[in-house]
Amino acid sequence: MFAIPGIIALVFLIYVRPQEYFGPLRAVPFLYLCFGLWLLGMVIDLRIGNVRWRKTPQLWLVLVFFVYAVITALVHGAAEAAKPLTTLAVCVALYLGIAHAVQSFRALELVSGVVLAVVLFVCGVGAEQGFASRGCVVIDESTPSDTASGRYDGRPCETSRTCYQGDAEPDAEYMCERIGLFGTTSIGQGRVRYRGTLQDPNELALAGGAGLPLAFALGRKRRSLTRGVLTVLTLGLVGLCAVLTESRGGQLVFLAVLAVFFVKRFGYGGLAVGGVLAVPLLLLGGRSGEEASSSTLERIDCWAEALSMWRSHPLTGVGLGHFTDYHYMTAHNSYLLTLAELGLPGMLLFTAILYLSAKIPIEILRRFPRPRRGQPEDEAIVARRWAMTYLAAFAGLAVGIFFLSFSYHYVLWIYLGLAGGLYSAVRSHAPWFRVRLRALDGVALVLIDGAIIALVYLYTHAAHA
Repeated sequence: MFAIPGIIALVFLIYVRPQEYFGPLRAVPFLYLCFGLWLLGMVIDLRIGNVRWRKTPQLWLVLVFFVYAVITALVHGAAEAAKPLTTLAVCVALYLGIAHAVQSFRALELVSGVVLAVVLFVCGVGAEQGFASRGCVVIDESTPSDTASGRYDGRPCETSRTCYQGDAEPDAEYMCERIGLFGTTSIGQGRVRYRGTLQDPNELALAGGAGLPLAFALGRKRRSLTRGVLTVLTLGLVGLCAVLTESRGGQLVFLAVLAVFFVKRFGYGGLAVGGVLAVPLLLLGGRSGEEASSSTLERIDCWAEALSMWRSHPLTGVGLGHFTDYHYMTAHNSYLLTLAELGLPGMLLFTAILYLSAKIPIEILRRFPRPRRGQPEDEAIVARRWAMTYLAAFAGLAVGIFFLSFSYHYVLWIYLGLAGGLYSAVRSHAPWFRVRLRALDGVALVLIDGAIIALVYLYTHAAHA
């Protein structure tokens, strides 16, 4: 499994972002080095027979989606296409690398364990930040103030006004925020966040919630005190991080993940059990008052603008990466973002990729027999355990990305790759297993996308009435 170290390095790099707080590392092109390490390892694995080239169900959809996105970017402004195309190319490469290098349950467990480890790390940094002291943070004017990590100038503070007194830098803008580990700072008067791709509090909460099922899977492999503690620790840390981010979408992701597990374990009565566990999160987390109302109104405006862009450009959208050329904020909805930027064909392709990724664990649970009580663990039991894990993860992601522009986010595409890796691992033991997009699936996708568009249209019109 020579390709796996490259995959692990990529996952670590994308979540942890060490080059952002260790200055000497910034000049090193780690992303390309990690992809090179994966590619070299994949060639070796194929050469010596460790893995076989096994096409995953999402492969052709991913490639067509990428080509279509390239076309829209070039049609609507080739000069500005480099950055969004590079981001999407990295996403596609992440999917290809993980889905086709992970071909055994051992490799799937290893990569999933690394994802869980980095999720615990970033959530741990967020939790520590939530209880840290406040300090004066200089806003970095080179990036938008709502996403820039800022720079702590070493002075404590109680309010932003304090920061403009004493040794304040001339002409600098300040925030009074909590100062966390690794140069992280909170935002919006205390909402915790990480760095890089997770510097938005909502995205940190989503990443934590999506990683929660991995702890359940690893905890059930071999029941022990250590694994039980790990599961409880993950549940508490991810929940605490969701509270400290004050992300309403993050709360919904957390609830969706718990709902899948409790319904599967206890039937629909399990929703009551999950609801009891979610009470502290609902009481302590989320924003309220004028700030929350303002955020909701901004999101409604973004959704309305997305529909307007689609009506003006129904087939090709406004072009990959061009949403903010037409509106001052992004779409705050991954489904509407692809609709606005790539048109209806792009939205259908995007949702088809998500649909097939979720269909893989559903088909495993449907077609592999339930284990009998006391039955020794075999490949079918392992397959069902990981299927349940990734079904819960995709339930959380499907909810979370409804409120975030996550269409081209590396974390989402890591999970798409892991769904492909689950498929490859199952086929290594059960070559008869296949998952395809059938005619009824196509009808379901059209209905789902149509429902999303119709409901958002009705909601935005009612809100503006």
